[in-house]
Amino acid sequence: MSGQGMYNARSRLRFQACLYFAAVFQAVACGIHYLASVFLVETPNFVCSVPDNITDVLYGNLTGSSLDDILPVFKAGTGPLVVRTADGEQWELSQCQCALRTDPKDFTYNFDGNKTVKACNGNFVYDHTEVYQSIVTDWDLVCEREWLAKLCQPTFMLGVLIGALVFGDIADRVGRVRILMFTSLCQFVLGVCVAFSGNYYFFVVLRFLLAMVSSGYLVVVFVYVTEFTGIKVRTWTSMHVHAAFAVGIMVVALTGYLVRVWWIYQIILSTCTSPFLLFCWKFPETPFYLMAKGHYKEAQTLLDTIARFNGLECRLRAEDLLEPKEQNGRALLEKESEEQTVQSENKLSILDLFSSWRMVGRTCTVWAIWFIGSLGYYVFSLGSVNLGGNQYINLFLAGKFAIAIAFGLIYLYTCELYPTIIRSLAVGSGSMMCRVGSVVAPFCVYLSAVWVYLPQLIVGILAFIIGVLTLLLPETLGKPLTTTLEEAEALGRKPSKKNSALANKDAEDGLEMTQHADRA
Repeated sequence: MSGQGMYNARSRLRFQACLYFAAVFQAVACGIHYLASVFLVETPNFVCSVPDNITDVLYGNLTGSSLDDILPVFKAGTGPLVVRTADGEQWELSQCQCALRTDPKDFTYNFDGNKTVKACNGNFVYDHTEVYQSIVTDWDLVCEREWLAKLCQPTFMLGVLIGALVFGDIADRVGRVRILMFTSLCQFVLGVCVAFSGNYYFFVVLRFLLAMVSSGYLVVVFVYVTEFTGIKVRTWTSMHVHAAFAVGIMVVALTGYLVRVWWIYQIILSTCTSPFLLFCWKFPETPFYLMAKGHYKEAQTLLDTIARFNGLECRLRAEDLLEPKEQNGRALLEKESEEQTVQSENKLSILDLFSSWRMVGRTCTVWAIWFIGSLGYYVFSLGSVNLGGNQYINLFLAGKFAIAIAFGLIYLYTCELYPTIIRSLAVGSGSMMCRVGSVVAPFCVYLSAVWVYLPQLIVGILAFIIGVLTLLLPETLGKPLTTTLEEAEALGRKPSKKNSALANKDAEDGLEMTQHADRA
């Protein structure tokens, strides 16, 4: 193809390309907030503090004049730190208790005399080499309060679970664009508020709400860009939505390396995608949604706008997107069908995902894929800081390889398996199951204390089982997006001649407008 031909091909998709990259940009924020807790709740080395100034420290064969000298190499469970204070007292310091030596003769590491064991009573000394300030060090979430720190990520993922289902359902009722604008604004506001939460419980509540809106945006933006792109580029666009998510994880790793104070770290992460708020209110609703709701006149106006922006003559009419039995010529463009809109909204229910035995099997399999994919990914990501080597590089690589995992494809596949009227709900419910996996993942990571390879073994067995079940699902490559439940249920069956003829008039090819442009 000549250079001019390539330019013309690209210019025919200017509207869709601009809209796509603008919408996907905010997905970076979703990746940021999902994994931000890796460093927000990071627990550095720590021991009990003593009431007096420390003059000498012993740890095995190591000596020092302050705890700061020894804490970076201290390992829990390998023995206490022995310190001597300015008053001559000798203490054995562990992570959750301390012991005062009674009448010591010499300052040595080993001591066989009597000791008075005491609890730390909320007084701890932390190693600030890697983490200068986290919520763990600010609110002493260690020892008997350690469970509060471990609860942060499961609580966040519970918010993601609820947000995926709630906003997916609402997007099918009120439109994709309104949800995109609302969730984007809330991500910015709640993200900044988290940095000034002031106490643990307020922090958890704000993070829970932040999780809901982040999940809502990620679910709805995927449906949004899928309904604006054609069959030829649908796989590419779906994968790059999650490439943006992976970029967000890399931003977390980079910011965590450069900024070691948790509230500054949180502010930076929350504001880095704020420019999106300046133009998201200009986003149009998708033609598929407008047609599904009976707004034919608005759909035609949008098609004309897309054609003008792309420098083309709009030869696609809104009535061309309907099945023959639904076409009433241009009368559809003159009168909005309120009755059809009401009926569509009444049918919006999660029960429609189980409208027949065929759909029951499909939905259960899709939900299982979401669950296992999420469980495996977060078992790796949340455990990345425990791997050997640099924890920031580990998380960065976790984000990089997120591009290649099945998340991008399962979002796309779910969109293609379900019709327009419940597409956001289907993706939202799948994402809900995904978050069930992410809630379970932190507890699965803790099983490494039983056997180091147990988390990977569990994920591997489950992944094999669901991989076999996936073979029972229909192929959707090259198929047009379905509009009705009947069309969605027919996927995988041998098409009739009538349906084959209808597929040739795919609405997405009209949206791409490449065929019309070629004729021109």
